[in-house]
Amino acid sequence: MECVAAIDVGGTSMKGGVVARDGTILYAERRPTPRAEGAEQVIAAISAFTGDLSRPRGRTRPVAVGLAVPGLVTPTHAVFSAAFGWRDVPVSAFTDVDLPVVLGHDVRAAGEAELVYGAGGGRNVLFLPIGTGIAGAVVLDGSPYGGAGGWAGQIGHIPVRPDGLPCGCGQRGCLAAYASAGAIAARCGESSAEHVLRRMRQGDQAAAAVWREAVEALALALATYTLLLDPAQIVIGGGLSQAGETLLEPVRARLAERLAFRPAPVVRASRLGMRAGLLGAALLGWRAWPTAVSGVGEELGGDVRELGA
Repeated sequence: MECVAAIDVGGTSMKGGVVARDGTILYAERRPTPRAEGAEQVIAAISAFTGDLSRPRGRTRPVAVGLAVPGLVTPTHAVFSAAFGWRDVPVSAFTDVDLPVVLGHDVRAAGEAELVYGAGGGRNVLFLPIGTGIAGAVVLDGSPYGGAGGWAGQIGHIPVRPDGLPCGCGQRGCLAAYASAGAIAARCGESSAEHVLRRMRQGDQAAAAVWREAVEALALALATYTLLLDPAQIVIGGGLSQAGETLLEPVRARLAERLAFRPAPVVRASRLGMRAGLLGAALLGWRAWPTAVSGVGEELGGDVRELGA
């Protein structure tokens, strides 16, 4: 069976898998990202993971590799990542397998997967995964938009509080410092946003205050985005989307209140959930395999099943 090896590299974990052309996940595995050990160890971990995923499994043999990584990315270089501290890393450093390899931006790839495998969403969409950090995949007139230098979509670093909390990017008051899952957890002294949510549901007022601030910051940033680019939909993914309506309902309400003279766009959760990044990496892999490009994504909402995960 024709398939590709795919890895979505996140700040906390790497999601890897072997994916068929129709989006079927034939094999999936998650490994920790050794971010605290430095850029070289992260690169080595990606290389080892790529090698393991690229080996034959029964009748499946990957024909190409797709790597989705954060930061400024070209198809051949990971130019810069504040999260990992790397600069100008060539694709050859990430793997020594003898297969075609393409690098891509993690969030942009996940957004494309949402359009191809997640039942679409229109020609003007913001895909916003909220996890350790926040970035956005901007789709304008049906095409992913990277901007003049590839930096488009850095919505997590829109200032929402002048002179507010410090952000890891070096600015202050960024959306990510208030509304990322990592920030929500850290502000409550917890290991995950899920624990904060549990405390809030149990009546913890401190946790509820942090959650309200996150919702307010997110609504403010999304109002700015909406007034500039008029998306038909805002699709929220990443780990924080697992909160469901506890997050979406107040975000919809506050966004509508901030848009006094126009209706708010649809705000919904990602249909692919935590699979979006992996499937986005797989689309990169198929792009590296010329004979397989035609046909990938032709059948929107293809059979996306996890086997052996």
